[in-house]
Amino acid sequence: MHTLELTKPDGRRMTLYSRAPLDASLQAPSPFADPLTGSAHLRWHPLRGEWITYAAHRQGRTFLPPPEYNPLAPMTDPTNPTEVPAGAWDIAVFENRFPSLGGNVVAPPEMIVPTAPAEGRCEVVVFTQDRTASLGGLPLDHIDLLLATWGDRTARLGAEEKIQYVLPFENRGAEVGVTLHHPHGQIYAYPVVPPVPARMTQVAQEHYQRNGRALLEQHIESERQDGRRMLYEGPHAVAFVPVCARYPYEVWIAPTRAVQSFAHLDTAVRADLARALKTVLLKYDTLWDRPFPYLMAWYQAPTDGEDHPEWHLHAQLSPPYRTRDRLKYLAGTELAAGLFAMDALPEDKAAELQAVQVRIE
Repeated sequence: MHTLELTKPDGRRMTLYSRAPLDASLQAPSPFADPLTGSAHLRWHPLRGEWITYAAHRQGRTFLPPPEYNPLAPMTDPTNPTEVPAGAWDIAVFENRFPSLGGNVVAPPEMIVPTAPAEGRCEVVVFTQDRTASLGGLPLDHIDLLLATWGDRTARLGAEEKIQYVLPFENRGAEVGVTLHHPHGQIYAYPVVPPVPARMTQVAQEHYQRNGRALLEQHIESERQDGRRMLYEGPHAVAFVPVCARYPYEVWIAPTRAVQSFAHLDTAVRADLARALKTVLLKYDTLWDRPFPYLMAWYQAPTDGEDHPEWHLHAQLSPPYRTRDRLKYLAGTELAAGLFAMDALPEDKAAELQAVQVRIE
């Protein structure tokens, strides 16, 4: 993996990643000349016992730009500003112009509940220069580079004292709220461990203390023995519709053995994880012969300076699904109570995905 560190005219940092050496003369462009001015802050939710971030400046972020605007076009036309440079690179990572965390951090306002600065970082990860491509359509070695990039970002961001958790994710499709339709994801680096991974950590720690092994590693063994929901089984990685799926077509992807984070992956495991990911994404897109919308979140151990042998790196892909004339979104019981109500069995949806044949070169 080759990297190049750059700084945009508005002061934001950029890192280019490539499978081949990079041209050191590349420069980072920006559609914006002025430095960041917006700021976010945190407020405490007294009933839920968790922080909420407020970033009103995001109301001015880029939203459904006109067709002639191409944010990933090479910087050859000054009338069409872009976020990425022309040149030979594979993946670009840069600070979000409209961050929910970090950016221009200022003192929070005084409120009737505790408040705090919204420390942290929000990064955009451009998967490829081909704006018509998709993550699942990229070559295996390119996907492998992306996993290595997530590992590098996790190590760098997690090394900052204020960062407690690093979450790489991808929203794909208008159905899940995407407004810029090019192959990209994001990384949020939080000053606290957010509620979902915090609960996962608690459950995993309790299981590890009782059983001396990682919970997900043990669950993967059970899924493989059952076999009905498996979509991919390789030498080092698996993909399956979990028996406890909360969404139809929900899929988990993970190494077969517990690995705390992307930064802990070795070459062989990362390569097989890339193959598992590509297999699932190709099945998704082939299922209905259309780009399949989803939220893909990669959960890994907190970066709080502690060792976390209980943690097991994995992705959870949660797509909305179409049933004849509608898409599945969160219902009242799911939003209000957090108790999901499923009207489709995981085994049935796994069977649909298992029937989809894909070829990976």
